[in-house]
Amino acid sequence: MQSENPLIADLVRLVNSAAGTFAGVTREARDSARERFREAFGGLDFVSREEFDAARDMAAKAREEAEALKARVVALEAQVFGHAAPEGAHKE
Repeated sequence: MQSENPLIADLVRLVNSAAGTFAGVTREARDSARERFREAFGGLDFVSREEFDAARDMAAKAREEAEALKARVVALEAQVFGHAAPEGAHKE
């Protein structure tokens, strides 16, 4: 059963309006805080997780390539200087 009392209807509209306003203020405060955080820490050199992962993967690949090149150098030195190449060295 719904009340026909205008006072209650006005009170319900007031509460709904206040809830909407509160939600807007909350969004505005959140956005403002994010913007202030970006301004405060904008000068620092933070990287995103994606950038960090990409750099880590590139470093791992560079280490692998360096190890492969080191093994080739050892094998080539063995050929040129006539001594036995250590086990695991690359032979051509």
